[in-house]
Amino acid sequence: MSTAVFFHAHPDDEAIATSGTMMLAKSAGHRVVLVLATRGEQGEPVEGVLAEGERLGDRRTAETIRSGDIIGADQVVFLDYEDSGMIDQPTNDNPDCFWQADVEEAAKKLAGILTDESADVLTVYDSNGGYGHPDHIQVHRVGIRAAEIAGVSRVFESTMNRTRILEQMAASADLFADEGETAEEAAERRDMIENGTFGLPESELTHVVDVTSVIDRKRQAMMAHESQIDDSSFFMQMPDDVFTHAFGSEFYRDRNWQRGDADFRTTLFD
Repeated sequence: MSTAVFFHAHPDDEAIATSGTMMLAKSAGHRVVLVLATRGEQGEPVEGVLAEGERLGDRRTAETIRSGDIIGADQVVFLDYEDSGMIDQPTNDNPDCFWQADVEEAAKKLAGILTDESADVLTVYDSNGGYGHPDHIQVHRVGIRAAEIAGVSRVFESTMNRTRILEQMAASADLFADEGETAEEAAERRDMIENGTFGLPESELTHVVDVTSVIDRKRQAMMAHESQIDDSSFFMQMPDDVFTHAFGSEFYRDRNWQRGDADFRTTLFD
C-alpha cells in the first residue's frame, strides 16, 4: 500500500477538490495525509457563525479536523503560514503570509513531512492554482520543489476540467439566472474561464477519479466547513443530481505523463 500526501492552501480546499479521492484511497488501504499551508484567516465567514471573540483561523482549524475525520485522513498537518487573501489585496504583502514565503524554505518544511511519511504520491495544484489565488499558486511552486527535495516522483496537479465547466455553465444557465445572475455577469464568468484563469482544458488532463460512490460523504466534508459553507450556500442548494454532476469527478494532471489519445486513468495509485 502507498502513502499519499494531499497539499492544500486553505481549510475547505481539501473537501471541495480532493476529498473523494482521499476517501477512496483510504478505503483501498492507503495512508492519507492532509497538509494545509494556512488556516484560512482571510476567509469571509458566514454571518453570525463566529462566537464573540472567536478567531476565524481557530474555527477553520477545528472545521478542518472535522473534515479530516469524515474523509478518514490519518494525519492533518498545518504549515502555519498566514492566509494571503485574494490576488492584489493588501494582505498579499504580509511578510508572514504564504505568498511571501521563501519557496525553498517552505519546500523544505513540506519535504520533511514527505520524507517522514515515506510518501509515494503528492498532489498539488496546477501552475495557476486552479483560479489564480496567490496561495494556490504557491502550493504549486512549493509542492513541486518539495517533491524534488524528498525524491517523490509521482506528483499530480489537482485542477478543474475547464471544458466540462463551460459545458455545465451552458446547461445550468437557467439555474444561475434564478439565483439572480445577469446576462452580463454570465458573460464575464464565461470569459474568465475561457481565457485560462480556471482549471485546465480536458485535453491536458490525465486522470479523472469517479467519486460518486462517496459523494454524500464529500458533501458532509464540505459542510464541516460551516464558517464558509452553510445550508443556504449555492453548493448546498444544488439538487442531488446537479451536485453529483458538479463534484462527482476529481481531475488531475500527472506531471510525468501526457495522455494523448489514451483514456483517462482513474486512480493515482496505478
